[in-house]
Amino acid sequence: MIESSDFRGRRMVLNHGGGRMPAVGFGTLISDAATTTSATRWALEAGYRHFDCAERYRNEREVGEAVQVGLAVGGIAREEIFVTSKLWNSNHRPERVEPAFEASLERLGLDYLDLYLIHTPFAFQPGDEQDPRDENGDVLYDKGVTLLDTWRAMEDLVDHGRCRAIGLSDISLNEMLPLYESARIKPAVVQIEAHPYLPETELLEFCKEREIVFLAFAPLGHGIRPGPLDDPVISQIAARVGKTPAQVLLAWAVQRGTALLTTPKTATRAQENFNISALPADAFDEINRIQTRQRFNEVTKTGSPGFIPRSR
Repeated sequence: MIESSDFRGRRMVLNHGGGRMPAVGFGTLISDAATTTSATRWALEAGYRHFDCAERYRNEREVGEAVQVGLAVGGIAREEIFVTSKLWNSNHRPERVEPAFEASLERLGLDYLDLYLIHTPFAFQPGDEQDPRDENGDVLYDKGVTLLDTWRAMEDLVDHGRCRAIGLSDISLNEMLPLYESARIKPAVVQIEAHPYLPETELLEFCKEREIVFLAFAPLGHGIRPGPLDDPVISQIAARVGKTPAQVLLAWAVQRGTALLTTPKTATRAQENFNISALPADAFDEINRIQTRQRFNEVTKTGSPGFIPRSR
């Protein structure tokens, strides 16, 4: 599945669609429009060729415009970049999948997507409201559609040709297994929170055995302090190898066979997060032995539509 030994240039072959995902990706969960535009341009300039977007983030248009300008200025061909977007929970009904996909394409200004993910396995009441709630403030779930129903509509997108590959996000192994067994087109990618405090080893092994790309989001623990960035093991290794704690964490993620996403918002941070290389074997093993366990994003466990719980 993994082609290159150079972390910055490493690409991971997808199990359908013929795509090759750059292992080091740029996540576009940025709330401010101006920052979205500048951060996306800086990521391109730093060398990122993998951009992870979503309807949910409400900034696909800004990302698309920044990518288009960056491609033109840098003389980069569309085929050199890998662009993902995601189907939001309120569009799980099969008849809503293709319109949602086309809307993301239009906002991004692209003719095709390299990858389209189901953002979470939880279906919300269909409609234009991303967080439909009742009078008590509780999320309105859609009991009239199954994850497999939605997946079959995703498979149709691949058949139509403008969606190269499909996958899943924010899902546990137990939730994924029945869908995997029933799917005509198997998931190419699973995007999930993962870092030394949440290694998701069982899911990673499942993915490796079935040639599914494991894509780690929050590889720095969402930058929450205290967290992996402050872990004494990480700090000691960073000092020893002459890298920052962030670079150590990102190198560990790629070295264990996963792709990853970070969201640097400055040119300096983009260059730092992209400039990663292999760790010594003993350092890699030390990180694997970290015993702390903590999830920073509760969506897979609770079905909460939020990203980072406000209570933390």
